[in-house]
Parts: sequence; C-alpha cells; structure tokens
Amino acid sequence: MPNTTDLLDANEALIDEGKVRIVAPLFRDYGGNIEFSGSIATLKIFEDNSLVREMLSEAGNDRVLVVDGGGSLRCALLGNRLGELAVKNGWAGLVIYGAIRDASVIAKLPLGVKALNTYPLKSLKRGLGDKNIPVRFGEVTFTPGEWLYADLDGIVVSSVPLSA
Repeated sequence: MPNTTDLLDANEALIDEGKVRIVAPLFRDYGGNIEFSGSIATLKIFEDNSLVREMLSEAGNDRVLVVDGGGSLRCALLGNRLGELAVKNGWAGLVIYGAIRDASVIAKLPLGVKALNTYPLKSLKRGLGDKNIPVRFGEVTFTPGEWLYADLDGIVVSSVPLSA
C-alpha cells in the first residue's frame, strides 16, 4: 500500500473536490500492521462490543471495520480474542473511536488497529448498536463501501479507490 502522504500528494484534486478526507489526529497505533487499507464497514455502539464480535465473525475480505464507540474510554471495545477473530476471518484492520485492551497481544497480530487509548475493563454485552450506517468522528464521515488508508502519518478516507 502506498503511504498516506504519497496518496494525498498524488490525489490533490480529489481533496479539493471533497472526495478525499483526512481524519483528525486522535488515534494511536496498536496492531502489528501499522499500514493497512480496505473498504469500510461500520458500527455505531456505546460501551457494548457485542456487534464488534458479530461483524468480525463474518468474512472480512480485507475490509476495515470502523467503530464509532462514542469516544468512550470507560471500557474496551476490542481485546485479544476479537483481534484474533479479525485475523482469522481476513479483516485488514479496525479504527476504534474508543478504547481497546490486551494491547501487548494485539501488537503482535498481523492486523491494523487504531484506537484512542487502552483501558483494561471489558465492555457490556447487550447487543445494542447499528451496523453499516454512516458514522462521524475525527471531523470525517465514514460511509460503508468507501475506502480507508491508514499508516503512522494518519488516516485518509476516500469515496474512490486511490493510487499514488
């Protein structure tokens, strides 16, 4: 995958047209893959990771799961077991607007993971939330089927696939 800086340099016109957006620099890198990209799938949840498990149980097909956890840092929405499930089912990565746990194990997985921070407490399990709807955080709307590119420099979202 070309890095985000090269993608932005090669697609300046798409930025001006609003087809390429840059996510505010809120996230830390936790996964073993620091560069990842793929088509977006989304969840909108709050302190309940039941739907994260449900989505990661599906074939990932190199998609990126974008989780709007409301920015809560009071519990983790991803841990080592769900990270391993994501790898097993072919997900490219996750962007979590919330916290994760088991960071030392997740760091060894061949998976991209960006989150706000870590927190050792697991989430509730009520099965509440919405799947595959547009979600907004970090000054960007993430729409299912759009493209996400992530590396150490940040996260870029595009309505069309990008190349450098």
